[in-house]
Amino acid sequence: MAKYGRKASKSVESAMRRRKRGSLKSGSGRTVKSRKQAIAIGLSEARKKGAKVPSRKSSRKGSSSRKSTRTSRSGGKKR
Repeated sequence: MAKYGRKASKSVESAMRRRKRGSLKSGSGRTVKSRKQAIAIGLSEARKKGAKVPSRKSSRKGSSSRKSTRTSRSGGKKR
């Protein structure tokens, strides 16, 4: 079974073309020059259109779990 659908590959292709032309912009409005960033933007656009694209990997899981353990440890001791 394919991981990505046809719509996803089409949107990535169009993002790559826009990057080559110099018309692809990131969220901050700057011109995208990185190939990886262009692919990420294409996949993001495909997700918004409802194409078959796996969900993004969340790298924030580790930091949020660490934060909660710190607050619970320091919150218990009051002197």
